[in-house]
Amino acid sequence: MDILLLFLGFFCMILGILGSFLPVVPGPPISWLGLLLLVLTPVIPNDWWLIVITGIVALGVVALDYWIPAAGTRKFGGSRAGMIGTTVGLLISILFPVLGLAGIVIWPFVGAVVGELINKTGHKQAMKAAFGSFIGFLTGTFLKFVVTVIFLGIFLMRAWNYRMDFFPFLTMP
Repeated sequence: MDILLLFLGFFCMILGILGSFLPVVPGPPISWLGLLLLVLTPVIPNDWWLIVITGIVALGVVALDYWIPAAGTRKFGGSRAGMIGTTVGLLISILFPVLGLAGIVIWPFVGAVVGELINKTGHKQAMKAAFGSFIGFLTGTFLKFVVTVIFLGIFLMRAWNYRMDFFPFLTMP
């Protein structure tokens, strides 16, 4: 049972990191679930303060992920159409990776511009609003990525400290 919980927790960690880029997968809460599974492993000592604090951080990041792009869009005079365009652009970059890794940066910006132009905004204002929406999107994504990587680091450190219980062959002679 220990090994199953360990692997499920690690799977949640990886899914959480991917979820920091995918708009439909809530990355930090899934990574937090991985930490919870690790703490529920009988071999690992229960650290409920860790779970409570990381849970609050995960929920805070989810809330900020909704607030930051909206604030960036508003700051630069954008509309809801620009934010929707950013999300559509991200989905296009994931489903059709034409430009590779650069597509994750380019397509959300293009989507924001198209969204603002559809909203009947002038070209200059559309570019300004799209830039604000894009900066908000990048900030939220970066924040989610950093938090999920920190959660992975906590997971790996705690699992490594008790590796001899999981995998006795990993201990040094």
